[in-house]
Amino acid sequence: MTDKPSRPIRILLADDHHVLRQGVRALAADERDMEFVAEASSGQEAIEEFRKHRPDVVLMDLQMPDMNGIDAMIAIRNEFPDARFIILTTYAGDVQISRALKVGARAYLLKSLLRRELLDTIRAVHAGQKRIPAEVAAQVANHLADDSLTSREIDVLKLIAGGNANKIVADKLSITEETVKGHVKSILSKLGANDRTHAVTIALKRGIIEL
Repeated sequence: MTDKPSRPIRILLADDHHVLRQGVRALAADERDMEFVAEASSGQEAIEEFRKHRPDVVLMDLQMPDMNGIDAMIAIRNEFPDARFIILTTYAGDVQISRALKVGARAYLLKSLLRRELLDTIRAVHAGQKRIPAEVAAQVANHLADDSLTSREIDVLKLIAGGNANKIVADKLSITEETVKGHVKSILSKLGANDRTHAVTIALKRGIIEL
């Protein structure tokens, strides 16, 4: 009597780029132990598709329209605490990584590494393991001792990133221009930035803010 074959790993792929979704599906096309049961191009759609299909593993992009990947993960895990996520992203920003891990991501894959690591990572996560690439883990370790920006400093930084001068930032946040200057000084110090533009660049790279 032959053993009954095990059920394939059922996968939901959430990414707003059609070409990337095609590429990911092509990577797994010949894998007999994997099956893509649904796709989503937004965070809200990912939630709806998860409810319909209850996949074993979700491949979740962080940057998506209407709702980002982290918020979608939180919503899904509120309903389905055992949901297993692999984050797909272009960025190795330490703040993004920390947020994703805190809300339940089991693996974090840079899109540049998909061809090399995707299939093994899917199998590992399905088996209950966690997978964080060395270069991604190093990003987190490098900033463990950093002072975090306050929520108000992040508000200021977002407005600066939008090209607003201190006076406009002050008006939008209903604070004085001197207070804005104080926040900017603190931001530059905490991020080790030379100026406002440098601070924005660092914050984007680390995932502290998004444009």
